[in-house]
Amino acid sequence: MAISSSIHAQALSSLPGTMHGAAIEPGGDITSLSLHTVPVPKPKPGEVLIAVQSAGVGVWEARYLPKVTAPTVLGSDGAGTVAALGDGVHDFKVGEAVYGVGGAFYAEYASVPSNQVAKVPHGVTLLEASVLGISGLSALQGIDDVLRMKANETLIIHGAAGSVGSLAVQFAKWRKVRVLATVTDETGAQFVRRMGADVVINGKTQDIVSEAHKFAPNGVDAVLGLAGGDALERCIDALRTDGYGRVAYLYGMEPLPTPRLRIQMTLFSYISDRRELARLNEAVEAAKVQVPVAAQFALADAAQAQARLARGHLQGKIAILIR
Repeated sequence: MAISSSIHAQALSSLPGTMHGAAIEPGGDITSLSLHTVPVPKPKPGEVLIAVQSAGVGVWEARYLPKVTAPTVLGSDGAGTVAALGDGVHDFKVGEAVYGVGGAFYAEYASVPSNQVAKVPHGVTLLEASVLGISGLSALQGIDDVLRMKANETLIIHGAAGSVGSLAVQFAKWRKVRVLATVTDETGAQFVRRMGADVVINGKTQDIVSEAHKFAPNGVDAVLGLAGGDALERCIDALRTDGYGRVAYLYGMEPLPTPRLRIQMTLFSYISDRRELARLNEAVEAAKVQVPVAAQFALADAAQAQARLARGHLQGKIAILIR
């Protein structure tokens, strides 16, 4: 234990006092996101300090900005290497490649509770791991825990080219589910086919209900809704009507779908802890999941990354490169 404490102390003593981070100003919106010099966080007991290589860009970061009194670093998930360990953390080693959720990852260092950190799964790069956490948990839990998809069932994934959808397609196919994916352009269609979707339709130009009935004449078993609006309502119209049809849709999506009789409709959000991250890693490795990075931006261009996200039509998730 004394040797471990000595290693931890050496790691902490070698850290710089300040770092670069992309932060919002007090009273500012997402357009105020800019580069600041801020203190390097010191890991508290139970925390892991990560030297961040890259961070994922989430749409919720713009929607749910905190009220701050000082420049505040954003970034909900990211990946890098362990720089130091807080007291009581024994599951990780300094220098180990990890990813996590719940930290302030738009910075050179992020201190994260150890139960929100996992080793990078085999076959996944650090860059890919930086966009995996929240999207991967949302996709896997939506398929397995909320919709409880079984082999040979039929599923519409609405918004399949995005960060959650592209992973959900792969997890569903791993479970031997038949997948109809909706997209909004031909580039997205080609991308989702590569992810493994059985049928792909353009929700803007094709009749979703008609195409879905060709795919599943008695109605599809389930819908995973990752984008709101009229197209999602049409996806729900294509469900089976015997009381066993089910819909899962993500927290924060707007507008929310209209409740329906005899259809199970569940609003859900991802759950993150040590067990769930381990389950995600197992699924990613077993399914040989591709983790698509839609675009890359420098840390100083974090506001531009958010602006690009707001324009949509992405294949996968945007990453911000830290170092």
